[in-house]
Amino acid sequence: MSDVLSRRNFLRAAGIAGAATVGVASTPAVWAASPAPKADPVHTSHTAASQAAATSADEMDDHHEEGVKIFLENIGKDERFWNNRLPYREEDGVKVFELTCQEIDWEVAVGQTVKAMAFNGSVPGPEIRITEGDQVRIIVHNEMSQSTGIHWHGVIVPNNMDGVPFITQPPIKPGESFTYEFTARNSGSHMYHSHHNAMEQVTRGLLGAFIIDRKDPSKDPQYDADYTIILNDAGIGMTLNGKSFPYTQPILAKLGDKVRIRYMNEGLQIHPMHLHGLEQLVFAKDGWKLPLPYYCDTVNVAPGERYDVLVHCHTPGLWAFHCHILSHAESAHGMFGMVTVMVVEE
Repeated sequence: MSDVLSRRNFLRAAGIAGAATVGVASTPAVWAASPAPKADPVHTSHTAASQAAATSADEMDDHHEEGVKIFLENIGKDERFWNNRLPYREEDGVKVFELTCQEIDWEVAVGQTVKAMAFNGSVPGPEIRITEGDQVRIIVHNEMSQSTGIHWHGVIVPNNMDGVPFITQPPIKPGESFTYEFTARNSGSHMYHSHHNAMEQVTRGLLGAFIIDRKDPSKDPQYDADYTIILNDAGIGMTLNGKSFPYTQPILAKLGDKVRIRYMNEGLQIHPMHLHGLEQLVFAKDGWKLPLPYYCDTVNVAPGERYDVLVHCHTPGLWAFHCHILSHAESAHGMFGMVTVMVVEE
């Protein structure tokens, strides 16, 4: 771990290193040394209230600091949080992927396990990544107790491959499989998810990123790193890539880097994603390049939407990164849910 990510430097940059500890240790001693006023019930009541408020503030600060410490200690320990890519095999020029739908116990945070539905044992499901013009075959096996069907959200496919039971195909019943096959036509940031009992199945985890790279990458902005953040808020709770802070992972960058971030909202609510200290250049929506890219610090991502942004890491530091519906991100017990950090190292 680099020096900028050491606990001491992390906490100092966050503005909390040592302060909470000193406050907890010293304040009671000060109170004990101060003589109690005599025959002054108003002053006595005010002093008691002040002491209670200070104790409460210290407790609140301790909760917030502990979450940041856990986040720091967890850096790099979740290898599937970023770039969990689905492998494939080639058969006669066709890229063949296999997905298995399962009902699993999923840990969104230590001690917080939910009943989830997953592709290949992970929430989100592994990223499917191909290139314009690729022929793909995706074999879906259903090991759940419910029927399902998989929709390729934003991907241009033949009608009978669109994945909506009773409209374009029969449901994939428990114990059965279904094969989807098509040619990748439109590049961009897309998704795949259930389209059967979707309010339950998608929010409980049957979702994933489906990315089609350009055949000519020079038509996209140039960048040094590529991150996907999938937003969810219902079946598994307020999560980024299936995890809740402090068990999310940071985006790590070097000073001067340009980082591409792909937002994908698979939840039921809007999430305004706010990055401190660094502006976001929004250059694509729903997989399509915008004719006029624009700068902002908060990207409002509605259910089903995808946004691609470019962040120029021009200022070093530890930058908070979170949904700005504050009930999705922070309480008296500290930050939780849809929160991470962007670390820019010198």
